[in-house]
Amino acid sequence: MASRSEEDLCCSVCHDVFRDPVLLSCSHSFCKDCVKSWWRDKEEKLCPLCKSRSSKRKPPCNLVLKNLCEAFILERDQSSSPALCSLHSEKLRLFCLDHQEPVCVICRDSEKHTDHRNRPINEAAEQHKKQLQETLEPLKKKFQSFKRVKVKFDQTAEHIKVQAGLTETQIKEQFKKLHQFLEEEEEARMVALREEEEQKSRMMKEKIEALSRDMTALSDTIRTIEDELRAEDVLFLLNYKAAVERVQQHPLMDDPQLASGALIDKAKHLGNLSFNIWNKMKDVVSYSPVVLDPNSAHHLLVPSEDLTSLRRGEEQDVPDNPERFCPFPMVLGSEGFNSGTHSWDVLVEKSQSWSLGVIPESIVRKGERMYEHWRLRFDSGRTRALSRSGSTDLSVKKIQRIRVKLDWNRGELLFYDLDTNKHIHTLTHTFTQKMFPIFQIVDGHHPVKLLPMKVSVMLDQRS
Repeated sequence: MASRSEEDLCCSVCHDVFRDPVLLSCSHSFCKDCVKSWWRDKEEKLCPLCKSRSSKRKPPCNLVLKNLCEAFILERDQSSSPALCSLHSEKLRLFCLDHQEPVCVICRDSEKHTDHRNRPINEAAEQHKKQLQETLEPLKKKFQSFKRVKVKFDQTAEHIKVQAGLTETQIKEQFKKLHQFLEEEEEARMVALREEEEQKSRMMKEKIEALSRDMTALSDTIRTIEDELRAEDVLFLLNYKAAVERVQQHPLMDDPQLASGALIDKAKHLGNLSFNIWNKMKDVVSYSPVVLDPNSAHHLLVPSEDLTSLRRGEEQDVPDNPERFCPFPMVLGSEGFNSGTHSWDVLVEKSQSWSLGVIPESIVRKGERMYEHWRLRFDSGRTRALSRSGSTDLSVKKIQRIRVKLDWNRGELLFYDLDTNKHIHTLTHTFTQKMFPIFQIVDGHHPVKLLPMKVSVMLDQRS
């Protein structure tokens, strides 16, 4: 077999000796895996080298090139095998422990290896293989760990696509509702404009028709009188009395006047148009001071599409990202507070087991215990106030609607019964970091829901 340089037998993609080479229709060859990798996610199957279109999606194996490469690799491995001592051309039967290298029996007796420890080559190889195997085990474990992490990463990447798709759909739905509102509002205003136009046009038409009739009658009278004036004196005098009576039938009156409000009331239709529509829009939109963060929701909790309602359901196929609570069935509000006063109203109604309050940003979400929390909890007919200092039983009955009020600066978390407008309990603490609203459903399938705030518009009269 004619010798071939290693460069001639290398794939132009991976720059290594061909492995399972395939032949494209343009006569260029590449490793099978290199071609698959190159064509992945590409619509056109082009040659990596000349960019020619391949006529076959599964190019055939280049058997001749494959045999050449396998023979070359075998020859290279055999020629590179250090079976003989380079100094004495003797077999390497021993292994010098001090120099950590194979030696022959002559090397062992030479000055270079005087008093060195030597072992039979097979014994040393077995011992070193064992040592290397031991060092390899942690790498294998780490590799398996990486594989598990990669699975999570792959799941997260897929979940991102799902999230983006669902979010896009929900955004479009929201804008569809807003567009529909604007279209209906536009149509209503156009109808009002057309009705006013028809009404005032009809009134003007009636006035014009009446004025035209008066003008016709007056014109006939003028023409008749002028004819009388041109008649002979005798005939004129004979008809004089009738002519006077005819003139008296049309007494001189004031000219018709255009009535007030005859024109289109443009100010009514156009004045502050965008503001008035925006102000009316508040009746079809809602605002919640707190919305849920679905990325923090325990896999058994299901936030609603608008992120204002939470229920317990079947296990969700969601990534175990750092923000997500486990094992606690909790979810956070999307925003935290590190100053000021904030409040949010929650409908708990039929829920048999719930918990509301705040926790700090630094809370450990994957632990078995949760120490940093300030909450009001209802479970099995029992209401308790929970904090890092302990639990306090409260003598309150079942609550339907709760207001949670956080006064961060004063270090107070207050709870109110909205139906009775009574204060339930206050937890105190000197807050030092950002606090997030927390929601928990321990049992049951009845949801808890964040109630929207009433939206109003205030006009500032100051210049």
